Amino acid sequence: KFPVLVLSLASASLVFAQGAQSAPAASNANPAATFAKVGNQVITQDEYAAAFNAAARAKFYHGKPPDSELAALQREVADQMVTRILLINEVKRKGIKPNAAEIDKQVQAYERRYAGNEQWTKNKNKMLPPLVARLEQDDMLAQIEKTVRAGAKVSEDQVKAYFAANPDKFTEPEQLRTSVILIKVDPSSPSAVWAKADETVQALGKRARAGEDFAALARQYSADGSSRQGGDMGYLHVGMLPDGTQDVLTKLKPGEISSSLRLLEGFAVFKLADRKAAKKHDYGYVKVRASELAQREQGNVAWAAFTANLKAKTPIQIDESRYLPLAK
Repeated sequence: KFPVLVLSLASASLVFAQGAQSAPAASNANPAATFAKVGNQVITQDEYAAAFNAAARAKFYHGKPPDSELAALQREVADQMVTRILLINEVKRKGIKPNAAEIDKQVQAYERRYAGNEQWTKNKNKMLPPLVARLEQDDMLAQIEKTVRAGAKVSEDQVKAYFAANPDKFTEPEQLRTSVILIKVDPSSPSAVWAKADETVQALGKRARAGEDFAALARQYSADGSSRQGGDMGYLHVGMLPDGTQDVLTKLKPGEISSSLRLLEGFAVFKLADRKAAKKHDYGYVKVRASELAQREQGNVAWAAFTANLKAKTPIQIDESRYLPLAK
């Protein structure tokens, strides 16, 4: 899918430069400044540079990624620009029209957002027309993509095949019911404060293992939000547990208590109350979900084939002389 237009004053003023949406005919362009030719349309080096710089800022912020990542992004941006031109031409050929009501709704939202902005008020007459044109193009491109994807129908056999080939998507992961006692520490605290918190948690864990009620200790000492429930955090699956605790809790048996663990917000001790094994659902239970996912996958295939066909039918030339080499 194409990136959604970011509604900002900067994007409004650069909207065409970032996408070569109105690329001039080859006869009107300076050949020395040509980055790519798509049929009889041109993407200039300046247009490509603007699009690449915007994409690099969005992806890497102000960091310095390795050349291999920049090389991949160079090609990705070029492909997006070429594909957009092909799709706009296809939209025109099919006579697709933008949804005027939706465009007006977006423009009104933009007006409200920047009503008090001096730059917007001063330059609105210049910035609004290219922004509206971009919104209209995005709307028409969304329409054609939706149509192509919706046309990829899946049969019952295809859904069953998808279900069989993707068991992880239909399996509930193992769930652990845990309780916690957390002693919070400000991240900027000196090491002595962290050491004291660790000592406190170790002592609380020792008391719980000696027979004291873990829930009562949690209510009295824990700084976690679960303290009112005696530290009970309910059933959690992989990805929901704090960093570093998953491996420890996986090795515990129900009723056992962990050692003191350092977390981002302090030290904690955990008690495993129960474990629910991973469970794969049968086809009947997840049929609707499997159908949706299979449809989405076939939609991806259909869309990729559609854009590939447009490229195959159109002469495309790209100046790759400034590309960084791809990683081997």
